[in-house]
Amino acid sequence: MQTNFTAEQLKDSHVAASEKILRKCVHCGFCTATCPTFTLLGDELDSPRGRIYLIKDMLENDRPADKTIVKHIDRCLSCLACMTTCPSGVHYMHLVDHARIHIEKTYKRPFADRLMRSVLAFVLPYPKRFRLALIGAYFGRPFAGLLKMMGGPLARMGAMLELAPAKAPGRGQLEGPGVFTAESPKRKGRVALLSGCAQPVLNPGINDATIRLLRRAGYEIVMPKGEVCCGALVHHMGKEEASLENARRNVDVWMKEAEGEGLDAVLITASGCGTTIKDYGFMLKDDPAYAEKAARVSALAKDVTEFLTGVDLGEPPMKPGLTVAYHSACSMQHGQKITRQPKDLLKAAGFAVKDVPEGHLCCGSAGTYNILQPEIARRLRDRKVANIQKTRPDVIATGNIGCMTQIGLGTEIPILHTAELLDWVYGGPQPESLTPVLQQRQAAE
Repeated sequence: MQTNFTAEQLKDSHVAASEKILRKCVHCGFCTATCPTFTLLGDELDSPRGRIYLIKDMLENDRPADKTIVKHIDRCLSCLACMTTCPSGVHYMHLVDHARIHIEKTYKRPFADRLMRSVLAFVLPYPKRFRLALIGAYFGRPFAGLLKMMGGPLARMGAMLELAPAKAPGRGQLEGPGVFTAESPKRKGRVALLSGCAQPVLNPGINDATIRLLRRAGYEIVMPKGEVCCGALVHHMGKEEASLENARRNVDVWMKEAEGEGLDAVLITASGCGTTIKDYGFMLKDDPAYAEKAARVSALAKDVTEFLTGVDLGEPPMKPGLTVAYHSACSMQHGQKITRQPKDLLKAAGFAVKDVPEGHLCCGSAGTYNILQPEIARRLRDRKVANIQKTRPDVIATGNIGCMTQIGLGTEIPILHTAELLDWVYGGPQPESLTPVLQQRQAAE
């Protein structure tokens, strides 16, 4: 794609990076075949190629975002399926991130939109605030359907209430900050585990299972004091300074551990967070105090299944005999290019693993997307659930809390994190949600 940025414009590192990305696009349209919003809506402007044209025009002419641009950029899930498909290596993620920053700086959204986004940014990245919000959501949940029927901003409020669990989960048994020592006599290594923000509130059992599994395998786990949200939630809303501040704080915390007692990896159990943390090096490349440290943290960052592939878990002491539909989160398969490892781990543990038809398409969660774009998110969820049910699974496995929450609204099939299933098979407690499945199987035998 030909670009016409001025020398003065290219002095801005964001613009310079976007210009390089734009020049790689050859207009081939391969991306349209795998874009969820184009698949649903059929509008060229709701495809990566269409959005690239809009972004190029906006940035090249150095003009504020308008209503049309905001509409189509907001509809982008940042699922990154287009990056997996693109034969030219167009780094769409960095381009759309820049567009969102530009929108945040130059476009004044309607009051209701600004309020909703401010509430999400104020609540979701902070576990204590989120827990309190879920208590309030418990009382508002019966009105979710009515609010959704009313449309507009109220529909978003209804979608947010619908996503809240029927009852707030308890706290995890192994919550940080703290150090969890290896159970085997000889320690094999030391890792940091991202506690997260929304995940430990919605499902604290994921971190508990991960810690148990790693301790039995001979690893010491540290959940350092001072760690904060990875920044993904505000990053995808274009709130650049807030996301960079979170990144800096986490880099400081993890580098202190790495330079102290040492770290073999920084492990992440929510793939959406993993994609962002692996991008810290790029996000902080212009900060002389953090560029090198951020790149080191990004190199240490691994999804838990990515790390476990190189760990000797031994022979599973039990055979689960269950069929698992593996849902590969977009941030896992497209953002981090991790596709084989989770399925290999589940197969080695004794599960029959099924691929989900149209597995490249997003479930509609995408951070806060299912709140901000509830109708599109619902249609994507229904399509995903229908495809999952075609595999006739006993259980669904995935590696992202957002997907678990989103898909769980559309099906009664238990959905668990891959780490929860592995922990169970390799000596941990049975996940409570599997009880009906196992009882039904036992009765059938």
